[in-house]
Amino acid sequence: MGWAYRTFVRPIQRLQTSEGAHGRALRMLRLASSNRVGRGVLRRLYRPRRAEPVHIWGLNFPNRFGLAAGMDKRAEALRGWESIGFGFIEVGGVTMHAQEGNPKPRMFRDNRSRSLINRMGFNNDGSDAVAQRIRKDLARRGRLDCPLFVNLGKSKITPNEDALVDYATSMERLHDVVDGYVVNVSSPNTPNLRELQHETALESLITGLAVRLRELNERVEVPRPMLVKFAPDLDVEVLLGMVDVARNAGADGVVLANTTVHRGPAEHPSQARFLAEKGGLSGPPLKDRSTALIRAVHEHTGGEWPIIGVGGISTAADAQEKLDAGACLLQAYSSFVFEGPSLVRNVVDGMASTSP
Repeated sequence: MGWAYRTFVRPIQRLQTSEGAHGRALRMLRLASSNRVGRGVLRRLYRPRRAEPVHIWGLNFPNRFGLAAGMDKRAEALRGWESIGFGFIEVGGVTMHAQEGNPKPRMFRDNRSRSLINRMGFNNDGSDAVAQRIRKDLARRGRLDCPLFVNLGKSKITPNEDALVDYATSMERLHDVVDGYVVNVSSPNTPNLRELQHETALESLITGLAVRLRELNERVEVPRPMLVKFAPDLDVEVLLGMVDVARNAGADGVVLANTTVHRGPAEHPSQARFLAEKGGLSGPPLKDRSTALIRAVHEHTGGEWPIIGVGGISTAADAQEKLDAGACLLQAYSSFVFEGPSLVRNVVDGMASTSP
């Protein structure tokens, strides 16, 4: 069914702004999954047929391939992502305070390189509203059949010295409705946020969150893990130092990597205009860098610290490359925009066909 998406949906999306196309696609998925019949059709058309479940952090993942943050900031299409077969879902980024994000236009695409640039700025409804939306969905339809993670960001109005309160408040609001957290200290689109990756700030933040998380986990049967998401633009040695800090402070794993502010050379004039836009670049240009960082962290930690690999995964071969480098779980965002829901089956079944 991938041909249908590429033949009919993508040409229409190209006539719309990137953010407008994103919003319409999300609404279509939410509508298609709003009833039992629609969810059944999505499962039949797109769900992987050769999924290999894994068990990590006390959680059962139907497969290793998940949805990255940014695609569903408001947690409004949970049943759609579940129905098409993602092994886990990450919603958000979510902040303590509701915020509109940066001025539009703030999302751009390059169809030739199948890449995106965004400078969204954590536009979201706030963690209280997102928690209520998820709680309502779970009460109506029951638990999801895959783990649900939330990407936690810092509100723009919150100074870095008060970041712990911002992240912890969102964590508290969401604890009963999610299965784990990704602490985002690496978005390039919130002023000064990446300063939280620096050693002292990171240690203070993760230590404080780990203390609060232990308290919250006493209330639930399965403890929620906390991961940290780092930027791909860090020097490798600096990243490994940050990994040690986060690990010693109580984080349970790492997500590698966020979008990059680095730009390679343009291959054609339209791409030059695209690359001139400010924001985080995602898609194939990030693939090799994220894989290299995964390999470095895996070797540095002796393979004892779980890594979620994200960045440039468009095929089963891309996915397997990151698993071979040391990732235990994978995510995609940009490739879903270009490939549509058939991406999940293609990647998951493709990995299964190449495994021994």
